[in-house]
Amino acid sequence: MLPARILLTAPSSGSGKTLVTCGLLQAMKNRGKKVISFKCGPDYIDPMFHSMILGTKSRNLDTFFADRDTVRYLFEKNSSGYELAVLEGVMGYYDGLGGISTRSSAYEVAQVTDTPVILCVDGKGSSVSLVALVKGFLEYKEDSRIRGVILNRVSGMLYPRLKEMIESQLPVRVVGYVPYVPDCVLESRHLGLVTPDEIKDLKERVEKLAKILETSIEWDVLEEIAGSNRTISEQDMQENVLVRKVTGQDKDSTVVCTESGKQTIYYRETGSSDSRRSIDLSAECSDNSNHSANERKPSVTIGVARDEAFCFFYEDNLQLLQELGAKLLYFSPLHDKKLPEYVDGVMFHGGYPELYAGALSKNTEMLDSVREALQNGVPCMAECGGFMYLHEQMEDMNHRPWTMAGIIPGYVKKTERLGRFGYITLEGGKVFGKDVGTFPAHEFHYFDSDCCGEDFLAKKPVGNRSWHCIHSTDTLFAGFPHLYFYGNPGIAQAFVGACIKYKFKL
Repeated sequence: MLPARILLTAPSSGSGKTLVTCGLLQAMKNRGKKVISFKCGPDYIDPMFHSMILGTKSRNLDTFFADRDTVRYLFEKNSSGYELAVLEGVMGYYDGLGGISTRSSAYEVAQVTDTPVILCVDGKGSSVSLVALVKGFLEYKEDSRIRGVILNRVSGMLYPRLKEMIESQLPVRVVGYVPYVPDCVLESRHLGLVTPDEIKDLKERVEKLAKILETSIEWDVLEEIAGSNRTISEQDMQENVLVRKVTGQDKDSTVVCTESGKQTIYYRETGSSDSRRSIDLSAECSDNSNHSANERKPSVTIGVARDEAFCFFYEDNLQLLQELGAKLLYFSPLHDKKLPEYVDGVMFHGGYPELYAGALSKNTEMLDSVREALQNGVPCMAECGGFMYLHEQMEDMNHRPWTMAGIIPGYVKKTERLGRFGYITLEGGKVFGKDVGTFPAHEFHYFDSDCCGEDFLAKKPVGNRSWHCIHSTDTLFAGFPHLYFYGNPGIAQAFVGACIKYKFKL
């Protein structure tokens, strides 16, 4: 049995869904509910807010990164044991790939997870027009799944009239309102919202909003909607399944990867509905005389950069590495003087290194430690901000250059607009020397490099645009694209395999 659940969405970005989501999460927590949260799409920052409020890890659900069966599996797996799941949408409800379809939209996630939807509508400066707006969203798709409406930036005096007007004309419930509270607004910057750790009074803001919502939300109606569909499928859950179902050329195949016995990951290649691959997780260590082939999992240690500068993570990526046998040690390129001892691999994720370029550059001991490790063959994955950190030089927000690790022979400069934004598919290259097929990725950055790499071809899912990217060797995978490992688990397996080879000198 899945928990009760709702998906909070809006007609467009900027409608206040993140603020409303944060307030509702805090209010639900205050009401004693055991709540888990998810974010639709390739967003890093919103899950940070969710996690700060709930004290649990928030995860992403993305139907471009992973097929529907995998998304359903991840939702089931990570919501198990909770009373209520809250999913926050992305952009406008129906906005999907290329701005021309509903594919990979919040609407598609609602379908895949069989979740009732609450439409958050900005009511400032509107009255009767709200009926037309909500009617359009209800009727655009026959199966809209929209069961409720929350009116944002609406006064308590106006709310009863708006509620009666909408409910008398449309088959939908109005479940409450959110008044405009200026001191609860969340600040933004060039890549989105300011991160939670940078907002000193964030908890106070959210608590204030939660207290307001305690009286402005009709909780009985909201809970009724959330509990209206408690099942998702009749599939039986099995423990530690990595990917449950793959469509093959001849028939559907249910695949279970347990902690015992030979472990194999099966997955569908991006862009193909009738192909399959298998990866033996034990293959990389089967010939290692110092590491028993009978052990269920290899054991390697991966250092993961994590601080103010490097803070963009998909929790599912980290979890999958751990399920593949990796121990994760976190370190700070900003504050620590060197890499953790005895690491078998290193990861640098995205974030805001441009805001801390001077401090990163002045931490010469860490730069030396990173440079020495990678030159000695320690496998490294670096994406976006982490990729920038590996360059010879990187500009800060004021175009001032700073010396970085010097692994990538290039210069990173600040641009005036968002470059190569959105979903892509990567093809044609190898990951740590392994051919894992094609896989999905995402780019989102205001900086660019004169040495982006040539080892993969990035293709937009809509249109004909493409470009080369990624530096890929047997020990390095570095570039601007962000990866989601469940889109192709072979990526994670190849990285862990490279770490095993380094550790045991294979």
